[in-house]
Amino acid sequence: MSATAVHSLWTTAADPVSRIKAPDIEYGQLAPILIVVGAAVVGLLLEAFLPRRARYYAQVFLATLALVAAFATVVGLAQAGYGTSKVNIAAMGAIAIDGPTLFLQGTILLASLVAVFTFAERRLDPEAHGNRIDSFAAQAASVPGSDSEKAAVRAGFTTTEVYPLALFAVAGMLVFPAANDLLTLFIALEVFSLPLYLLCALARRKRLLSQEAAVKYFLLGAFSSAFLLFGVALLYGYAGSVSYARIADVVDGSVRTIDPALADTMGNDALLLIGSAMILMGLLFKVGAVPFHMWTPDVYQGAPTPVTGFMAAATKVAAFGALLRLLYVVLPGLRWDWRPVMWGIAIVTMLAGAIIAITQTDIKRLLAYSSIAHAGFILAGVIAVTPDGVSSVLFYLGAYSFVTIGAFAVVTLVRDAGGEATHLSKWAGLGRRSPLVAAVFAVFLLAFAGIPLTSGFAGKFAVFKAAAEGGAGALVVVGVISSAIAAFFYIRVIVLMFFSEPKADGPTVAVPSAMTMMAIGAGVIVTLVLGVAPQYFLDLASQAGVFVR
Repeated sequence: MSATAVHSLWTTAADPVSRIKAPDIEYGQLAPILIVVGAAVVGLLLEAFLPRRARYYAQVFLATLALVAAFATVVGLAQAGYGTSKVNIAAMGAIAIDGPTLFLQGTILLASLVAVFTFAERRLDPEAHGNRIDSFAAQAASVPGSDSEKAAVRAGFTTTEVYPLALFAVAGMLVFPAANDLLTLFIALEVFSLPLYLLCALARRKRLLSQEAAVKYFLLGAFSSAFLLFGVALLYGYAGSVSYARIADVVDGSVRTIDPALADTMGNDALLLIGSAMILMGLLFKVGAVPFHMWTPDVYQGAPTPVTGFMAAATKVAAFGALLRLLYVVLPGLRWDWRPVMWGIAIVTMLAGAIIAITQTDIKRLLAYSSIAHAGFILAGVIAVTPDGVSSVLFYLGAYSFVTIGAFAVVTLVRDAGGEATHLSKWAGLGRRSPLVAAVFAVFLLAFAGIPLTSGFAGKFAVFKAAAEGGAGALVVVGVISSAIAAFFYIRVIVLMFFSEPKADGPTVAVPSAMTMMAIGAGVIVTLVLGVAPQYFLDLASQAGVFVR
């Protein structure tokens, strides 16, 4: 063969390569995610190049600035109509930009901003060797109780890597409810889960308990991720695509063109049912629904309390957003199969969370089981399968996230010689020692119980109303019974604080810096405003309740 012929063959073969279409990325619509990811990367560089003394202030400033800027961008996108008239699929089909996405992203960013204020608190513990200390280990890599840890405490080291880790987690949470294909969903799950596994292990006090919690969370989280990934593989075999729209079309039977490579498996209902069940298991694990809740009490108790608040609020918002999109966009044609299963899970979750919480003696474990019960209440709205169901879930998530972070912020204030005094017996008489702190915590507990004039009542009313109108009246009855059971242990704590004699050797209430005051203040304001005048926010959630398909 001549050199000319070889050359012409080479250029002919190479020619299509030169015409590969560049990806079309809508950077403006992805700006909230990109801002947070960019700030997280810059945070890592600050850790590498800034002197140790300057890192704390730089990281807190950077994290706050990034979250505020990302929230402003979400508001800008909503104002430009991307939540209503301009809804679309961005990033070559990977990300859905619509009302639920923007509402949930805004909620996650605001909750994360409040959580970062609790991360930054450095006045609660007494100074160690002349240095102010926070909730996180002096040096995460050192063995608890070792000489290297003692040397790190003496030197005043702090683990400022928690801020970039939190930002990476937030970035994953922003993508999770917006994911429009199964691979993006899985990647987002891992991006926000891995930083959380690390953050759970970083408590300054009770480090062994903290590390045990992180290992439990990691192992069980790895199982749930494996289930989800296996479910993705089965659904790909069923539909020949990981795209939400394509899978929904195959489920509905509106697809006629079949990929020859998948001709034997496409349309196989066993793959659809088993794959859907496995993906739901992965999402219900993150939500903390029974029977996938086993990690919740141990992890909530062992993790540093600011991380517990962040995780309890933001993770739930992201996971419920992803669950809504999966059920309402991908599997509406499978409604008669998944609704009975979700009914059962919602009922068991509400009752188990409320009943087991009564037996708890640790305030963080009590709040953990409370969060499990709330997952059941939110599932009642998911099961409604109506536009009101979506908007009620969005409203509930927004209200719940601020109450949760505020409640855990109050828990950080009640301290004894061993750090946070989380045993309920230590809270006896707190209303006489510190009436303001006890009153604020009582407001949060009443909101959890769903008492009128709090955001909890407005949220529960919206969710139960949507469920009843969606034909799930029996579920509402179970929900009301569970709420009554749950009210017992919330009010028991209030009685313990205000009507018990304080012990002579009881804990003290630390005076926090402005950071924690802002976090608690934000929780109280949102709780009361959404309770007294919820209509504007219910309307906002209603406008944001339409998924792009």
